[in-house]
Amino acid sequence: MNLYMTSGTPEFMQSIKKKYQKEELFLLHGTGNSVLIHETSSKTIFQVPRKYEILESAGQFSHKGYFVLHNIPLSDEGKSIFEYKYTNLSPTAQNDPGFIALRVLKPIKSDTYIILSEWSGPSSYEVWEKSVNLDFSMVADKQNLFTSAPYISTYQSTQEEEAI
Repeated sequence: MNLYMTSGTPEFMQSIKKKYQKEELFLLHGTGNSVLIHETSSKTIFQVPRKYEILESAGQFSHKGYFVLHNIPLSDEGKSIFEYKYTNLSPTAQNDPGFIALRVLKPIKSDTYIILSEWSGPSSYEVWEKSVNLDFSMVADKQNLFTSAPYISTYQSTQEEEAI
């Protein structure tokens, strides 16, 4: 199973979502841009997607959550260490209040892995993050695992807009 992402203006992402209503697409709104997610075992409908292999999956995405993307740019040496350490996160998340879904994503044509999680709100995510200690800076100080600094992106998804 693969996950594909594309980004752009909220209006353009909404137009793609409306055009492909039969596909299960998730529209996320962030600061300055929006992202569409397409999770499928077949070909994506996106023209120029970022493609990821799903290494771990728990839960089902919804259209009303708070999404957090941990973007982790890894060196070749860091990839196997990351995959070993961070592909068993779902047991820690599934029982936490507010958990909706989790994906650990391996990039196909880049060096940036993503831990993508969906929560009912920011406070639910923050409780889980503290419990699993996703602070990659401690690892970065000890080993040269990253090609650049890891960073977090957050997005809000809203329920489908009603047709007027």
